[in-house]
Amino acid sequence: MARKHSKHGSYDDMPAEDEPETPPPPCWLCGRSTGKTIVWHHPVPKSRGGRDVVPMHSICQQTLIANFTNSELQRHGMDVEGLLADPNVRKFVDWVANKDPDFTATITKKRR
Repeated sequence: MARKHSKHGSYDDMPAEDEPETPPPPCWLCGRSTGKTIVWHHPVPKSRGGRDVVPMHSICQQTLIANFTNSELQRHGMDVEGLLADPNVRKFVDWVANKDPDFTATITKKRR
């Protein structure tokens, strides 16, 4: 039997076609616009008690994961400048600065 009312709400909540969209938030690490795909990253890993999330590019998140352990990310917390002090991360951010917001590339494996 069909339902009389949708459990997900009506289409009245949808934005109209002519309404301007809000611009995407900037990436937490590199500062570029995030584009179509936004990754919500935990600066302090969830396994270490992190609850806050920040918008990032997937390539920027992969770079952080490849260059830092969870313990190191916990120590840095929300301090972007501390992360950018690492030469590998700084080199990456300088390289990706002029790329398209939806640019993706393969990132090297995690250093051990």
